[in-house]
Amino acid sequence: MSSADGGSGAVGGPVNGRVSFWYAQDGLPVPRAPLDGDATADVVIVGGGYTGLWTAYYLKKAEPSLRIVVLEKEFCGYGASGRNGGWLYNGIAGRDRYARVHGHEAAVRLQRAMNDTVGEVMRVAGEAGVDADVRRGGVLEVARTPAQLARLRDFHEVELSYGEHDRELYGSDATAERVRVAGALGSSWTPHGARLHPVKLVRGLAAAVEALGVVVREGTPVTEIRARHAVTPYGTVRAPYVLRCTEGFTASLKGQRRTWLPMNSSMIATEPLTDEQWESVGWEGREALGDMAHAYMYAQRTEDGRIALGGRGVPYRFGSRTDNDGRTQAATVEALREILVRFFPSLDGVGVAHAWSGVLGVPRDWCATVTLDRSTGLGWAGGYVGSGVATANLAARTLRDLVRLDSGRAGRTELTDLPWVGHRVRRWEPEPLRWLGVRGMYATYRAADRRESAGGGERSSRLARVADRVAGR
Repeated sequence: MSSADGGSGAVGGPVNGRVSFWYAQDGLPVPRAPLDGDATADVVIVGGGYTGLWTAYYLKKAEPSLRIVVLEKEFCGYGASGRNGGWLYNGIAGRDRYARVHGHEAAVRLQRAMNDTVGEVMRVAGEAGVDADVRRGGVLEVARTPAQLARLRDFHEVELSYGEHDRELYGSDATAERVRVAGALGSSWTPHGARLHPVKLVRGLAAAVEALGVVVREGTPVTEIRARHAVTPYGTVRAPYVLRCTEGFTASLKGQRRTWLPMNSSMIATEPLTDEQWESVGWEGREALGDMAHAYMYAQRTEDGRIALGGRGVPYRFGSRTDNDGRTQAATVEALREILVRFFPSLDGVGVAHAWSGVLGVPRDWCATVTLDRSTGLGWAGGYVGSGVATANLAARTLRDLVRLDSGRAGRTELTDLPWVGHRVRRWEPEPLRWLGVRGMYATYRAADRRESAGGGERSSRLARVADRVAGR
């Protein structure tokens, strides 16, 4: 079997797919029992990832008498929650648009809530006895060309304007003291971030909600969501509240094909590095690492001494299809390895142990949202555009407060008044327009990066502005 199709990783190349590297140590879980007939509940949650599990956790903690059922198509953590880069950080999709629509102070409140969410996840994980290899080293975003450096400085100033006064701006020398990225001209660092092991978090969270009395049914695909009904091949669960927490897999539900676009992201994990190799790289603070390229990368130093690095491979599959258990094209694996070596030339001989892909949910206006329709009891949260590890927690606490408000169990809270609550957006274009648009957009971003690297100027490429307009950002 070739590496592009899922080889063993020992001789024929990296392990490919099998959901993600994060399952390599303990293997894929045996799914819990599926739904075994019609059922009733007070709240039914569709999706067993971070958003669904956090929502179940917070609702059950706040209202122990609630009968809550979680329905998951595969197993908890099969989607983005078990495939992401392990960035627990304060980024949130759509903040600038919310500032334009609702005012700057409203967006500042949203950002402040995201800043606090990093500590909230760490606190609750510790309280629930979940060991997810969390290391709070912050997030370091580097610039490697003059154009990236100009964007970095602008980005840093914008973050300060949203109240992040503990953010720091570094030159090349100070950047190298944290991580020795080849050619880094500068960086911006925030303390509001941590790296973690995604699967350890989702597995621990699933166990925690079951211990509270939440019913989790796996191997149970939901084919349709309608008012007070979640329909599956094995029965229908009826409840006053049906919460859709399916993120990048939303397009598979009846009537949701164009709601959120399933954007593809791919990752590799290296073999464990030696002490000498780590000495050449630095990275003692275990910061989450990103860059200011238009087609950006993201990476972390794992607990077992590897580098896990991701970026866009095949950005979108025609018809909003998703991948087969994370399998990734060989060309994408090689492209990610090239990024690794560009950043860390001393690691040129390091092998890639695992490659995988997953999808994230992208709304047409690139804004994360939380909504509860009081007339139908239907709620949803998602559209995190790749920033879901922390955002899912804030979204879940917001869904909790919206359900409690609607049911008369509690009043309005700071979370129910955040500007992303109730936000609506138009649907994506029909095929083939969205396939052509997304593929063209990322081809243009990559071309912009190449032009900036070759030109050496401080101005961002005009190609990137064209891609931004196509994207609707």
